[in-house]
Amino acid sequence: MIVTVTLNPALDKTAHVHRVRPGVLHRLQGVMIDAGGKGVNVSGVVSVLGGKTIATGFAGGTTGDELLMRLDERGISHDFVRTAGATRINLKLIDDEGGLTEFNEPGAWVSPGEWQILEKKLYSLAAKDTLFVLSGSLPQGLGADTYRNLCTALRGRKGARVFVDADGEPLRQALLGGPDYVKPNRYELLQYFSAPPDTPEPRLVDFCRELVSKGLGLAALSMGDEGALFVTKAAAYRAPPLSVPVHSTVGAGDSMVAALAYGLDVGLSPEQGMTLAVAASAAAVTTPGTKPPDLALIKELETKVELRQI
Repeated sequence: MIVTVTLNPALDKTAHVHRVRPGVLHRLQGVMIDAGGKGVNVSGVVSVLGGKTIATGFAGGTTGDELLMRLDERGISHDFVRTAGATRINLKLIDDEGGLTEFNEPGAWVSPGEWQILEKKLYSLAAKDTLFVLSGSLPQGLGADTYRNLCTALRGRKGARVFVDADGEPLRQALLGGPDYVKPNRYELLQYFSAPPDTPEPRLVDFCRELVSKGLGLAALSMGDEGALFVTKAAAYRAPPLSVPVHSTVGAGDSMVAALAYGLDVGLSPEQGMTLAVAASAAAVTTPGTKPPDLALIKELETKVELRQI
């Protein structure tokens, strides 16, 4: 079972605008509202793939009510802790050229009592066959070491596994807690290693190998329109990007995490899981907003993925 933990979920409002310009009125078109947050997105794609998942985290206020209602509408099992503060709303603007501009609220303050309730809930879900996905930003009230502490605690309970998708200091701290799998994007990996933007790809592979040397079973690197890298203890692989019509890049990385987690949960081979991950990520950009990709399209794109060992 895959348990996704979204500590700072959101209602994602996605809209189209001709061009984003400072200091002028923008009239939005095609406004869509989805249940959002990285873990929520992962659970959505796992459900599409036919996997078993539970979405957890914090939800509060009327926006939290709507978040959970939309999960119910999509048939996604959930067990969120209700908070005194309201769930945030994030605005994502897509211009005529496909550019994405995001305005994300910080999220409600989480109290020590609310955190303790969620901790107990997560510990009760930990089991040998449980894969936790810890992803996204942290809400106010929780320290940068939150993922680190969860990694240590969850992995120490009945052999549960942990997949982390975070950035900045939360990622740095999480890696000290010994997660099993991570998926940074290119920017996040370069930030972690304090490397310049023009770092060549062979060096990126070296960085991923260095992460794996710390005890990880997999370091997956999403690189947008440059494809993806996957490094395990046994081998490294590269997959070039697939050519698909792009409607929104929101959630593409989450779709990759979902497919990798699904593959790990159901026992796919590493290569099968990587291939599915590339297909799911490519399929995700063809959908508007943060809606999950269609299963038929994922299966079609799987046949086009070129995964080669490097």
